[in-house]
Amino acid sequence: MRSAMHKWTFVKTALAATAAVSLATPAVAQTRGVTATEVTFGMHTDLSGVAATYGVSSSNGVKMRFDEINEQGGINGRKLKVIVEDQAYQVPKAVQACNKLINRDKVFAFVAPLGTPMNNACFKDQFAVGVPNLFPLSAARSMYEPYERLKFYGAASYVDQIRSGIEYFVKQKGKKAVCVMYQDTDFGKEILEGAELQAKKLGIKLVATASHKPTDQDFTAPITKLRDAGCDLVAMGTIVRDTIVPYTTARKAGWTDVAFLGSSAAYDLVVGAAPGMDGFFGMGLTEMPYVDSNVASVKKFVEDYKKKFNVDPNIGAVYGYVAADLAVQGVKNAGKDLTLDSFIKGMEAIKNYKDIFNGPQVSFGPNIRQGANSSFLAEVKNGKWTRVTEPLGF
Repeated sequence: MRSAMHKWTFVKTALAATAAVSLATPAVAQTRGVTATEVTFGMHTDLSGVAATYGVSSSNGVKMRFDEINEQGGINGRKLKVIVEDQAYQVPKAVQACNKLINRDKVFAFVAPLGTPMNNACFKDQFAVGVPNLFPLSAARSMYEPYERLKFYGAASYVDQIRSGIEYFVKQKGKKAVCVMYQDTDFGKEILEGAELQAKKLGIKLVATASHKPTDQDFTAPITKLRDAGCDLVAMGTIVRDTIVPYTTARKAGWTDVAFLGSSAAYDLVVGAAPGMDGFFGMGLTEMPYVDSNVASVKKFVEDYKKKFNVDPNIGAVYGYVAADLAVQGVKNAGKDLTLDSFIKGMEAIKNYKDIFNGPQVSFGPNIRQGANSSFLAEVKNGKWTRVTEPLGF
């Protein structure tokens, strides 16, 4: 009995000592997604839906840049990893994918997530637990407005792009009858609003507008409406198929005394290569990844990408690669002690960044979450996008 009492006294003393040490030593919080050897990023994108060509290629672009860094030994001893989840360009699936990445995988940040409504649907949950949203494949203003310290977007918004294009055509080409054709979606309405803002600035009125559903097949009615209104410039809130069909419909009908202007959403290899698209204009953010590009760094990227993935890159691959590279800059700037706060400061320290694709200079700061707002005008010539201007503003 005495031996048992002595033993219990010893255990209590040991437990008390352990508790005292625990109280005396402050707990070191583990940064989610970060270990001594790895940083884990998450990406929700479309691998199987209507935008899968963008989702697959952009995720490849992210992986390619991270692999390059890892082959060099990583950053401060940490390799970079990305977990990619398919959301099929559907909001409910995006919410599920985000939930997995946030709660099960406990990723450090999202990189290059795809789609305006999909990003918007995930913001509340990811920001609640401190997961930054880095360089989404969406140019909607909600990607950086209203201000949120965890949002980082690196280029011109759809509104910025279409305003710059209209400014150019009105001021430099003498266009007077500006019209808008747009998807009746959040994306399309951004183009409409950009056109309205620029028309107001220029002291002109939009002559006519025509909206359509993303699933529409026949565009004869809206094209006829815009032609009858006497438009000489049509700003397009369209993506791929709903860019190609209306434009070729107009040209086949003999409507040639009008310019059609798309945003970066229409600045796509498929649009440029489609039969009958010569003469179409789009606002670009970077060089198009052609294997015969006269930009050496772009040509090398195309060759390396094809060697790695056995397929040619599209513009989505470019966006993914640049998104990953900007995230890399933030991790490097954060230093060895990588925490959420040090990473945010590291991102804010990015100044005058230039990518390898002739994109705009990107800079952030304590209150700056849109890194650039310029875009350039490009035209389809002989089935390929050709840069027409230097970066434009409004």
